[in-house]
Parts: sequence; structure tokens; C-alpha cells
Amino acid sequence: MTRIRTAEVVICGAGIAGISAAYHLAVMQGLKDIVIVDPLPPLTLTSDKSTEGYRNWWPGPGNDMVCLMNRSIDIMEGLHRESPNRLKMHRRGYLYATGTPEGIDAIRATAEQITKLGAGDLRIHHGQGGDSQYLSSQEHGIFDAPTGADLILDTALIRKHFPFLTTDALGILHTRRCGWFAAQQFGMYMLEQALERGVQVINGKVEDVETVGGQVGAVKIAVNGGMETISTRKFIIAAGPFQKAVGRLIGVDLPVVVEPHFKMVFSDHYHVVPRDLGLFIWNDPVHLAWTDEERAALAEDEASRWLLDEFRVGVHGRPEGEGDTLLLQWAYRPDRQMQEPEYPFPNDHQLPEVAIRGMARVIPGLAKYFNKIPRPFVDGGYYARTVENRPLIGPLPLEGSYIIGGFGGFGMQVSFGAGDLLAAHVAEGELPSYAPAFLPDRYEDPRYQKVLRDWGASGQI
Repeated sequence: MTRIRTAEVVICGAGIAGISAAYHLAVMQGLKDIVIVDPLPPLTLTSDKSTEGYRNWWPGPGNDMVCLMNRSIDIMEGLHRESPNRLKMHRRGYLYATGTPEGIDAIRATAEQITKLGAGDLRIHHGQGGDSQYLSSQEHGIFDAPTGADLILDTALIRKHFPFLTTDALGILHTRRCGWFAAQQFGMYMLEQALERGVQVINGKVEDVETVGGQVGAVKIAVNGGMETISTRKFIIAAGPFQKAVGRLIGVDLPVVVEPHFKMVFSDHYHVVPRDLGLFIWNDPVHLAWTDEERAALAEDEASRWLLDEFRVGVHGRPEGEGDTLLLQWAYRPDRQMQEPEYPFPNDHQLPEVAIRGMARVIPGLAKYFNKIPRPFVDGGYYARTVENRPLIGPLPLEGSYIIGGFGGFGMQVSFGAGDLLAAHVAEGELPSYAPAFLPDRYEDPRYQKVLRDWGASGQI
């Protein structure tokens, strides 16, 4: 039996993207009769796999990502003010460290570029023996924190504030409008607000989108063993790793691929890493530490010989929660890109040892856990990303259809600004200056294609 109903807007996906879209449409824009459709409970497929970081620290070209993220963080901070006890946020920053002069040059060049894009001022602390004006993250809260970044080149100052680091660390860039937040709680808070404004969540699967006169006419969903047709003129794709498949329902080949990414957590019961440390990133390549005997054994086996290779930059981690948990993440091998996600999600059983040995290169105390990691837990999800790792936000070719996706590993933090921007598109409100940078049709512009050919850093950690 087919049931027919109507809705002003149908959103495919109850992850953070879909919830943010519903929140901004219903709560901030006042639209009525909004329906979210998802076969899973809200915030359970990919949104609960996040490392929960946020930052306004994004490379060019242009300042569009910085502007979008500043807007997103503004919204996050506003929600935090509404419910500070429930919606936890930290403003400890991101710390990019290097142990080479070349690394310092690269970090400094990046910092000079990004601060000019609107992330704040750059303050450089040289090793000149004078009193430094560097303000540690323990000396401020969320709303009185500095913006921009501090580049610490004074090794004595590094030892003072970060005594647990290797003495090889020659420079640290502390980016300031960065930290992490209780992403799940923020998402549920927005969902609750949306539900109070009449938004409905249907546990079902979008099977088809019907068109009428060249525009969205209805959405067919499979629910409770039957089919339901929702008559609507506006359909939003917020399907996370399944956005490409949903795009095909309206004849659109969305320019995204998916990559599996993993994180691991374990109990730092030796308290090697201070609990008030910001997100720490080692910006240099790494060789894992092995004994001579271990090195010889690994070299004998072709399946393990790769563990002796030089590993790519980017091992990073941070304290998690109020206990002694430490979270580590590292895309230490070239990411495997796929057109469609595969489930059950693949696991990476080698991540705990590789990540701990990699981070021990810069935090030597972690060597205490070599070969005896206390019950590590590995989790992960798919990054659905565009070629230049910038989101897709705005209308699609079929009139009445929209996309909020392509979040490529920064979905939780960008979702607030992305939902705000998408709602402006759907409600035909005033668009911010950065809106064109995230339109799906940007790839049809020959000038943008030329920019893509010369694209540099993606901003992905």
C-alpha cells in the first residue's frame, strides 16, 4: 500500500549535515513541514566517527574556506552560550610541530598566507632571550582566546611549555581559533530544536525522486515494508557517504569519492600526554622506532617490510574526554579512494601500533606503550570529498534539488556554516560573499578548472 503526503522540504540523510540543514531551515528561517529521511537513527553512520576538531585554519586559494569556517564557529559558539554545560567546547588550538629548518620555512609560509586570508594575526616568538608574549591555552577560555596563530621558534620557550616533546622539535605553530567540541551533543541539540519546530524524522530509505515539469515533484521512500510518496518541491541530498548514489536518482553525477579513515583511542594510564594539550600534529615524515631484532624480523617478511619505510607527515592526536583517554589518527598510507562506500566498514588492525610508534617520534614517553597498548579501540568512517577537498553547498541542476556534502573529513565542524548557507539558498535569502565558491556547478567554469590544475594544499590533516 502506498501512502501519499506532502512536505515543504525533504532531506535525505539524518547525519550532521541533514540535521544542520533542518535546523537552519526550521529554527532560523522559519520554514514549515520539513521531513528528514534516513534508514538509520540520527547521527549514527559517519557523524559519530568524528575526531570532533574544529578550526578556521584553511589554506587558499582565496579566503572562502576561512570565511565559511569562521561563520561555522560563530554558530557553534552561539549554541555553546545557550547550553554551556551540555554543549562542551575547548579552545586549546592546533599545534603543528617540525624538527627541521625546512619544516619551519614551510609552516611559516603557510601561516603568513592563512592569516592574510582572515584567520587572525601571526605572532612570531624568536629565540632572542627576552620575555615572550606567548599565551598558552591554559591562560584563556573560549571567548577570551586570541585569534590567528603563534609561531614559536624559541626552543627554550618550546621546552618550557611542551617539556614532553622531543628535543628535536625546532618550531611549533599554535593556531588559535581551533579546538574540539562535543559534536554528538551539538547535533542532538540542533535536532531537538528542529523537532520542536515541527521537523519530522522518518525511518526509511529514499528510493526515487519523481519530477514534474522539469523540477522536483515527489520523493518515494521505502518505510515499514511499504512505500510512501511525499509530494514536495524541494529535495536536499545530505546522504554523507551515499550522496553519490542519491545524486543518481535525480540524474546528477556528484563529483565526490569516498575514502576510509580511521582513528584509535587508548588509555594513557602513564599520563604521558598532558590533559590540557591542544590537537598536536607532527609535520615531518617519520620512521617508526624498532629494535635491531625487530627491524631484522620485519625485513625478512615481505608483508611487514613496509613498516620500515619512511611514513608520510601528519600523525596527530589529542586528549579525549575527562579521563586518561588519548585519541590518535594518521592516514599513514595513501588513502584508498572509492566511488561507493563498502560495508561492513573495513578495519585497520595495524593502526594502534603504527600510530603510537609514529607519535612516539615526537612524544618519546609514548614508547612506554610499545608492544603493550592498553586495549586500543579502532573506529572509522568514510570521507566523501571533492577533488580539491571543498564542500558542495547549493542548488543542483534539477530545479528544487540541493546538496550539502563533500565534507571530506571536516563534516562536523563545517556543518553549522554549511547548513546556514544551504538554508539561505533554499529560502532564497541573501547569500554571503563566499557562497559561489561552494556551488556544485563551479566545475563547469573553465576558469575554475584552470585553478584546479594549479591547486596546492587541500587543508586535510
